[in-house]
Amino acid sequence: MLRFVLALLLLVIPAAAHSTEAGWALLRDGAHVVLLRHAMVSGNADPANFDLEKCSTQVNLSTRGKQQARKIGALFGARAAPIERVLSSRYCRSLDTARIAFREEPEPFAPLDLLKTDPSEKAAQIAATMTEIRGYSGSDILVMVTHLENIVALTGISPREGEVVIVEPQGDGLRVLGRVTF
Repeated sequence: MLRFVLALLLLVIPAAAHSTEAGWALLRDGAHVVLLRHAMVSGNADPANFDLEKCSTQVNLSTRGKQQARKIGALFGARAAPIERVLSSRYCRSLDTARIAFREEPEPFAPLDLLKTDPSEKAAQIAATMTEIRGYSGSDILVMVTHLENIVALTGISPREGEVVIVEPQGDGLRVLGRVTF
């Protein structure tokens, strides 16, 4: 059993490293849209009475999350084309990830907030995000900092905290071009 687990790890680790390297290769070329799940947090869920305007009422970045955001920014600076624009969920953990990583004030973009539970509101959020992605035609990188649920709804992929998913429009949805893990 132990040999099986070790063999499995040896197969998975190079695959993750390969996908990260392939992702960086794409990002060097620019002209891509990046969905970035916010960095690591210190909690599991926002309290029922949280206030979007008050970070103290929300789940926020942990110390490791702040370090992860700095690493994301340093690696983007060293290995990717310039960042043209940064859009972010209005949640503090997303805004802080963007501020720390890219050292600029992100544009708050409500459709990147945690998905609403009402099906029509959720569909409107996804549609607005898709419109933004489809409308992007820059030569550098558009970064959209958001949450797990949003990325899953848009791509079917469940990224780790601080993971990048590189996408492009395809038909009615998105095609995943690559991923970068930190």
